[in-house]
Amino acid sequence: MGTTMIEDRALTAADRCDRCGAQAYFRVTLHNGGELLFCAHHAKAHQDKLKQVALSIHDETGRLS
Repeated sequence: MGTTMIEDRALTAADRCDRCGAQAYFRVTLHNGGELLFCAHHAKAHQDKLKQVALSIHDETGRLS
């Protein structure tokens, strides 16, 4: 049986925060296969809970000036 690699695609300006609609800089992949997108503000505000439920967290805040 093979292993499937999941590659995170880069977030674009079209990817919006699920909380407020601002540009998303975080993609949170959940154990059930779902994903959530967050702006930097909301990812920081909910970081403790996200770490508890996330399979992976893709952080692109390095693109912010």
